[in-house]
Amino acid sequence: MATTLTRSTRSVRVQDAGKQRVWYVMDAANRPLGRLAVDAARILRGKHKPTFTPHVDTGDYVIIVNAEKVALTGLSKPAEEVRHHTGWPGALKSIRRQDELARKPEAAIRRVVRGMLPHNRLGNAMIKKLKVYRGPDHPHAAQNPIPFTGGVQKSGQ
Repeated sequence: MATTLTRSTRSVRVQDAGKQRVWYVMDAANRPLGRLAVDAARILRGKHKPTFTPHVDTGDYVIIVNAEKVALTGLSKPAEEVRHHTGWPGALKSIRRQDELARKPEAAIRRVVRGMLPHNRLGNAMIKKLKVYRGPDHPHAAQNPIPFTGGVQKSGQ
């Protein structure tokens, strides 16, 4: 006897999640780099929504301000080396994490958040919704960003 699925047992598919995007602003001052990145990646991926689907970009926009004031915890973290390859033979570059944060804090935060997203085209689309700024000012006031206080709030509050 064949079994048929009724409408109540099917899961909901998200077709177009672009219409309900919310903007969040996070203050990076004195926050550990890893914890800041985890919160940002969670919002960018959309895991805070009940309509989360792993293969669809359901996330929201994230603005990170005061990137130059982010904290590194642990004794070995500031001296830890970050490596990248330029693509040329013998061109493996390395820089200490502390020096990277002093020179380009926006790129350092973006690199850490990117490592927590999927490593494919979906992750490339998600990282475009991350805006990182060195100081306390950002040009996205017209989007009415919600201050991030540790948990994701509803957009109406």
